[in-house]
Amino acid sequence: MIANQDEKGWEIIYHRAHALLAAQIAGNWRKSDRPRRIVETVAAISHHDDLEREWEGNHLTEVGTPLDFTLIKGLPTGEDLKKLRELIKNSRYRGRWVAMLISMHVSFLTEGNRGKSSEIDSFLDEQLQQQKQWREELGISKEEATQTYAFFQLCDRLSLILCNNQLPAGERYLEIGKDGKDRRYNVIQKKDQTVYVKPWPFEEESFTVNVEATYLNQVVFENNEAFAQALQAAPIKTLEWTFANSSD
Repeated sequence: MIANQDEKGWEIIYHRAHALLAAQIAGNWRKSDRPRRIVETVAAISHHDDLEREWEGNHLTEVGTPLDFTLIKGLPTGEDLKKLRELIKNSRYRGRWVAMLISMHVSFLTEGNRGKSSEIDSFLDEQLQQQKQWREELGISKEEATQTYAFFQLCDRLSLILCNNQLPAGERYLEIGKDGKDRRYNVIQKKDQTVYVKPWPFEEESFTVNVEATYLNQVVFENNEAFAQALQAAPIKTLEWTFANSSD
């Protein structure tokens, strides 16, 4: 989950909601620059965090505060790898394109642990082999798959910037990342609160995206059951951002 502390407690954004925001961003991309199979690509973006279940398992720190995803450390366990395999397996039922992109995302997140255990190395090699098989079956090049995943990452990263309240103050630019053609994109929030991406990558000159956030008026929780119950009872607010093209 994404946990932002505020003056009263916590603003919680579920990972599935963040993924839906990323899909909204992807759906507004300029048609001429979208991946060839945009519907399936948006589906992969929308469902890539389906593994996250904030209502199950442990989602608290040792002191009882909500466990933001950035605080999760350590090597993936055997159980973690099993869940990741299940995510990729389930995504296959939406189609090989979706499964390929989600597998690429899992590889990206896990590759930094290569060499730390034979189990992790085996899992990573398995993903690379599956991705190659799916590319061959789909008749696409590794270059096209890489460019499509770069698009996936841009939308995912921009969604995380919004959900984590990371837009800099003072009309300063923040790098989002690069697309598959090595073009760098940056984001800025203007004085009128509109959001501008440079270079402008979207089809429309102005559009609005949103995500739902849950608000907890409590900082520390006794256990995960109490936390889950608080989430179910807490008020929900829709956060919106309006993107607008503007010349510098």
